[in-house]
Amino acid sequence: MKFLLAPIRILYCLYAFIIFMALMITAIPVVFISLFFGKIRGGNIIFRICSYWADLWLPLIGIYHKNVYETPHDKKRQYIFVANHISYFDAPIIVKTIRQPVRILGKIEMSEIPLFGFIYKNAVITVDRSDATKRANSVRILKSVLKRHISIFMFPEGTFNETNAPLKDFYDGAFRIAIETKTAVKPVLFLDAYNRMHHKSILSLTPGISRSVFLDEISVEGLTLKDVQRLKEKTFTIMEEALRRYRASWIKEEVKVS
Repeated sequence: MKFLLAPIRILYCLYAFIIFMALMITAIPVVFISLFFGKIRGGNIIFRICSYWADLWLPLIGIYHKNVYETPHDKKRQYIFVANHISYFDAPIIVKTIRQPVRILGKIEMSEIPLFGFIYKNAVITVDRSDATKRANSVRILKSVLKRHISIFMFPEGTFNETNAPLKDFYDGAFRIAIETKTAVKPVLFLDAYNRMHHKSILSLTPGISRSVFLDEISVEGLTLKDVQRLKEKTFTIMEEALRRYRASWIKEEVKVS
């Protein structure tokens, strides 16, 4: 059966890629013009363009996105958004999910992709994890963004979760910044990214539903840098329990043999 469906899947992925590129090419001139408005205003414009791009691309390829709010969400407030990282499809989900001024921390390697890389490097704050000095500079930029009342978005797992567990271990970065800047942490779950595109291949793209779940914010009131580990563990536990509650498809419990 999989053999018979393979040509259909390839044709679908080819169609999705062509539409992706067509919309991207259309957006590039507007992105270029936005650069003249400066880092802050121009960055906000570019993120909005990316959101409009997602609004068009996802329905055209048969993917229907829905935001689920477990508690009321105030878009006028700034947050440090953290989400699980499971798929290449997380990128379009971000701009479809977050509908307020935000800057995303992303891998610098993605900026090397032709065409897409031009928009990417102007829409996100890139980080080179191989260089401690460059990592520190990315953190300084994130903090300066928060001072401008703009939220930031980070994947605390750092890289794809390629396990059957709900999450990989978190890095400290997002939680250290949250405490230092007194900014609440806002966990978000990407429930269906794994089903829409498996992290092993971009040819695994499939149509269907895409859901992002906004969990309740986690206050950093009264916390100091000594509490980074506690805040990280609290966020991890809340997200892990929620992913189990929503029965995320990649979670497979190990069977213990007695």
